[in-house]
Amino acid sequence: MTRRQPTRRRPRPVRRLRATSAGLATGLLVTGLLAAPAGAQSRTDTGPSPEAPTGTVARTVGDARFEPGPCPRTPEPIEALKDARCGTLTVPENRAGPNNRTIRLGVAIVPAATDKPKSDPIVWLAGGPGDDAVGEAQMAIDGGLNRDRDVIFLSQRGTYSAAPNLLCPNIDEFNARSVGLVYDAPSTERLHVEATKACRDGLAARGIDLGAYNDIESAADYEGLRAALGIKQWNLFGISYGTHLALAYMRLHPEGLRAVGIDGILPPSRAGSAATWSSARQGFDGLFKACAQQPACNKRYPNLPATFDKLVRDLEAKPVTTTVTLPGSDKPVKVVLDGGALVNWMTSATHVAPQVPLALDELAHGKPQRIAQQWAGGKLSPQAIGRVAHGLAYGVFCSEWTPYETQAQALKGGQEAFPTFPRSVQAQAPQLTFLRPDCDAWNIPAADPSIRDVTRGDIPTLALSGGFDSQTGADNGPYVASTLSRAKAVTVPYEPHVVFATSKCAQDITASFFDTPTAPNTECLKTLEAPEFEIGP
Repeated sequence: MTRRQPTRRRPRPVRRLRATSAGLATGLLVTGLLAAPAGAQSRTDTGPSPEAPTGTVARTVGDARFEPGPCPRTPEPIEALKDARCGTLTVPENRAGPNNRTIRLGVAIVPAATDKPKSDPIVWLAGGPGDDAVGEAQMAIDGGLNRDRDVIFLSQRGTYSAAPNLLCPNIDEFNARSVGLVYDAPSTERLHVEATKACRDGLAARGIDLGAYNDIESAADYEGLRAALGIKQWNLFGISYGTHLALAYMRLHPEGLRAVGIDGILPPSRAGSAATWSSARQGFDGLFKACAQQPACNKRYPNLPATFDKLVRDLEAKPVTTTVTLPGSDKPVKVVLDGGALVNWMTSATHVAPQVPLALDELAHGKPQRIAQQWAGGKLSPQAIGRVAHGLAYGVFCSEWTPYETQAQALKGGQEAFPTFPRSVQAQAPQLTFLRPDCDAWNIPAADPSIRDVTRGDIPTLALSGGFDSQTGADNGPYVASTLSRAKAVTVPYEPHVVFATSKCAQDITASFFDTPTAPNTECLKTLEAPEFEIGP
């Protein structure tokens, strides 16, 4: 998140959060709580774009060809791309497949904010699965990532500005309707899987090889770009799902990597429903503990874990239905809150942690509107429609996750993390609702078992986590660092998923890491304090 000039940076406000695959909030960037006005408009390109600079020319290396050209399209204009050098990378759709079909991926290179940039750029790996890295450029530049290095954004295969894209807005539209349904009811599952199958059938009818959208092919795309640009070594910085891809890339193509930063860590060797439950437990407990340690919060909201646990059980037995209006619209929206919906709201709500104790207390006293409005807000926001590549998301989930985790293991994860929850809640991991029947409908081959291998090596690695991260638990940092001999695991307290987006301290640690990968400066951690929780009447 670099600013255009190399000055002291202020932390970026909490970023907009997004919904992803059919009822999933994968990112695993989550269902939005901070929605844009319902009447907001989007556009489909960035306007006139600069060409690649002198020296960046069309070039083919191996199976990848880079051609300078216009910048990739984005839903809204992105200021960070104003001076970008752009083009297109053409690669095989399936390197092991029988045909020679190719796909085109957008490339944007944002120049360093200094006149004398370092020779090893930073490559941004987006969240999701299914987010377009080009669309996250402002986050990277606002955080100072281009302070003294160019930052490269490649549209991962299938994402918004790639050709073809695998968006499937019908899934987003179902997500918007689903706020008025019981979250984990069999009838909701049926509609959910129908939306997934319609997405799959539509993509298959376009001739898309659905089994080719995965980490193995994407890692080869990035390596092809490095070769085509003639870069000897570069650095990676991945957020959320981008850490999953980064760890796969490190294992498959280590030779061109100088240093790797990962933030909101999702190890391929752990990914699945059980790990998602563990992450939720860690993030919730971190927030509840912070409230308990704050006298005013603890006095007004004693024993929040018990309050939350009872709400989940009560709502699962008897869902609450309410009506809310969303910012920018006066149209009433029906919202149903059951236990599963509350758990998934809470997974997102750690991004607005100061409100959580008050919101839970209001719900416990018959006032569901705050939570209902936040739960519905992200799914009905214009930013939640037609932006996420569900085809890529299911390509990863259904080839790399579900084949290597049984239904019993997934359920056990919920039972161990939250033993008092009803079984119907435990059976649907947060962010991954109905994942197994979805993958049955997606019907693609399992990835090679090596995709689940632990990443090992000596590439300098910064493993960042947030103390409130309920999507990718903080224990994933030490876990990946244990097999990387030059890794540093850092947990930024009181922060949610993807600390780079919300914490200036995390941004400063990241900058110091790329300056000196073997010794990042973490002194700022000593100055951090818990947020002041809102206290209601």
